[in-house]
Amino acid sequence: MSSSSSTSPPPPSSSPSVGRLNHVAIAVPDLEAAAARYRNVLGCQVGEKQDLPEHGVSVVFIDLPNTKIELLHPLGDNSPIAKFLSKNPSGGLHHLCLEVDDIQESLDFVSEKVRVLDKKPKIGAHGNPVAFLHPKDSDGVLLEMEEVKPAK
Repeated sequence: MSSSSSTSPPPPSSSPSVGRLNHVAIAVPDLEAAAARYRNVLGCQVGEKQDLPEHGVSVVFIDLPNTKIELLHPLGDNSPIAKFLSKNPSGGLHHLCLEVDDIQESLDFVSEKVRVLDKKPKIGAHGNPVAFLHPKDSDGVLLEMEEVKPAK
């Protein structure tokens, strides 16, 4: 494969200010076993389990030097993760989370171009507003935007 040195045009001035990759989310059929594997086999720093009933999930975050991994497990039968695991019983990559400076401005901008799954932001596991973009408009990947204010 050849590489090109051409650069793409700059994004429109009104486009969202996308920051770093906040986390990679993996749906798992057994949350405790998955967390133990990251802790005991890979030596990772593993957080405590958090139940998020408003999202229908239980989560555990794995801290890495450059990002986080979010392990997702269904919380209740109506969980979107239960549906994902019914199609992927071994689990798998669920979504990527990108940081943005302003969730509402970002939603307003992207909703003119792609389908958004959340018309209004919800509060995510980190206590910050989040919203998801439809995977059919994102190259088959579910994208989450999370508002993260720059550190002062």
